[in-house]
Amino acid sequence: MQLTDLKFVSEKRERDFNKLNIYTVESLVRHYPRDYLDLRHVTLLKDAYHNDYILTAAEVTNVEVNRYARRPYVKAYCSQGESSFTAIWFNQPYVAEKLRRGTYLFYGRVQNSYGFGCRMTNPAFESAERNSSLKGIIPVYPLSGSLTQGVVRIAIRDALKKVRLSSHIPAPIAQKYRLMPLAEAYKKVHCPETAEDVREGAKRIALEEYFLLISAFKVIKGGREEARLNEYSVTESDVRDFMSRFPFEFTGGQISAVNDVFSALHSPHKMNMLLQGDVGSGKTAVALTAVYMAVKSGYQAAMIAPTEVLAQQNAALLKKFFPDYRVGILTGSMNYREKREIKKGLQTGEIKIVCGTHAVIQGDVSFKNLALAVCDEQHRFGVAQRSSLSDKGAGCDVLVMSATPIPRTLSLIFYGDLTLAEIKDKPRSRQDISTAIIPKHKYNDMLAYVGRQAKEGNQTYFVCPKIEGDEEGTVMSVTELYEDLKVKLSGVKIALLHGKMKDEEKNSVMSAFKRKEFDCLVSTTVIEVGVDVPDATVMIIYNAERFGLSQLHQLRGRVGRGDKKSYCFLLMGNDTEESRARLSVIKNNSDGFKIAEADLKIRGGGDFMGTRQSGRILTELKNLKFPVETVFTAKAISDEAFSGAYDVKLLARIAAEKYESLKDVILN
Repeated sequence: MQLTDLKFVSEKRERDFNKLNIYTVESLVRHYPRDYLDLRHVTLLKDAYHNDYILTAAEVTNVEVNRYARRPYVKAYCSQGESSFTAIWFNQPYVAEKLRRGTYLFYGRVQNSYGFGCRMTNPAFESAERNSSLKGIIPVYPLSGSLTQGVVRIAIRDALKKVRLSSHIPAPIAQKYRLMPLAEAYKKVHCPETAEDVREGAKRIALEEYFLLISAFKVIKGGREEARLNEYSVTESDVRDFMSRFPFEFTGGQISAVNDVFSALHSPHKMNMLLQGDVGSGKTAVALTAVYMAVKSGYQAAMIAPTEVLAQQNAALLKKFFPDYRVGILTGSMNYREKREIKKGLQTGEIKIVCGTHAVIQGDVSFKNLALAVCDEQHRFGVAQRSSLSDKGAGCDVLVMSATPIPRTLSLIFYGDLTLAEIKDKPRSRQDISTAIIPKHKYNDMLAYVGRQAKEGNQTYFVCPKIEGDEEGTVMSVTELYEDLKVKLSGVKIALLHGKMKDEEKNSVMSAFKRKEFDCLVSTTVIEVGVDVPDATVMIIYNAERFGLSQLHQLRGRVGRGDKKSYCFLLMGNDTEESRARLSVIKNNSDGFKIAEADLKIRGGGDFMGTRQSGRILTELKNLKFPVETVFTAKAISDEAFSGAYDVKLLARIAAEKYESLKDVILN
């Protein structure tokens, strides 16, 4: 069935759905709401606060069309008992034709503006005499192009009637756990009658998807424990000698991780390990020690990073700590002659260690005897990419690193194909980063502090959630902030960085910032994974309430990389009690694992996993709130299905097909 077979879906709207990665009716029903409007209760404007979104009923007494700066706007004068207000629509002259004298329902934002009285701007409206759709609990969907909320709602409701939604959980187990039919769950999410409907539906859908995901991992892990082919001759004494090259003592956590790697490389099975540690815990030092174990034993090692700047940084470290071995770097921006020389050196074995980006994974790159593959910032690499690298060496051992702390129990579920090593402590020399929530009246004082820091040779990050702001002006955009700071911080050298820039341009800006050619960097979250800038001592995050706690912790970790005292300032665009409670967790805590646990409790499993730690299934689920216990229930059901007298072969095939369709992102 085509999308155009649904109500009100023209070919143009089909293309707009395609922009949202929706190509089939089945994928449309998995286009989950990003929010819900509770329109079960009508509120009087006199009882609403400034900027509240409310549903209200009022009598329209007069409608007029005016112009302001050559732009048309419609103004409706509304009466509500003894009080009155105006409703204004900008650039929507057709509204005047739809409004008549009479009683209407309005949904929108209340504004109590000085000199203008009380008004609602661009509200949705319907006649109160109709069987209004502005009632009940209304889903709000992500949009694209010409799509409207009404069009998407109608299309999804039509799709729910026409698509077949069946569960892959074996029927006896579904009955045992008293699981509602999957079709009913989707109806509760898209057409809820109560808030409880949303919770129940989201939990059931999440259970189904996590069941398949965890089952896929079981299929993957079935062939993971391959017999060891490469024999490592490095000794414990050799490793201790190498560790003494570092200008600091390894922490207990680092030593434990090194021992885990050493044991894994001397075990009868090839290593496939996840090294998980908090920001600044010293994972790179452990990875370099693992590289030493490989090259000391006569093999080659490869380390890949998600960006060229990070690859260059790792290459500099490798050259510093491996002066007796030739280290090569391979990135996409290198010219043909440079790449050819590196590839030749890898093929002959002359180059013992290569550091690079995805360019190392390319099909024309071959090694003489690659034994160890290290993936830095593993959440930027999918299973297929890891496999492409490890397949370049017979029986190649794999070490992947993650700076995104995840509670151990969830790690064991979601990284089921990997053994787990953790670094829980931090180097003694690293200072905690002082974190503060900055009120609006202290904003200029904060900027003055940034100016003083620049004069002292210290650098500052400014981070915004979006490249462009929203129509209502509630989200600070990186481009707006850049222009504003150039005025307010005159004399301070400021650079701009965001995701729409070309990779070469982004690498150039980041490298220049590290070389201290700029005092401040205004950026989106592209700097979440970045280079060490020792002189960066201040991190300022705008609209901090829009970020997850774990992501805020990652951003905060961009400063404090040197020996200077560092600070993180959090600014709120929406100052609510809930936002302050969430941000207080960051303010009062520097342990990434504890922050991850708090994030898990506050935001639920869907949002906790987030877009960047997950694959396409989890990305779809990120807008749904459900208890994290759902994940553990899914694991229990998967365990029972694989161990019980059910058609495990069929389940394995379904899971494998699901994994195959997600192979580039299942752990991405």
